Amino acid sequence: MPEISRFFGIIITIYWKDHGVPHFHAKYQEHRAVVAIEDGRLLEGSLPPRAMGMVAEWTTTHRHELLKDWELAKAQQPLSPIAPLE
Repeated sequence: MPEISRFFGIIITIYWKDHGVPHFHAKYQEHRAVVAIEDGRLLEGSLPPRAMGMVAEWTTTHRHELLKDWELAKAQQPLSPIAPLE
């Protein structure tokens, strides 16, 4: 489970063996969510509203980098870290 970013207690990962639409996993405390990279929509799970807002902002800012990491993950290559939300 490669971690690509961490900010305000939120951990962002992309799994090498995932399939389907390009997405990432966000973890905050006991909450888990799967978020589509292309449009930021919630695919599974939930996060508290404030955490989800931060994830949405981060996704918009780093969409291009996320898509690059998705392609690397599909090729089972090492992922690149992505700057946290500041």
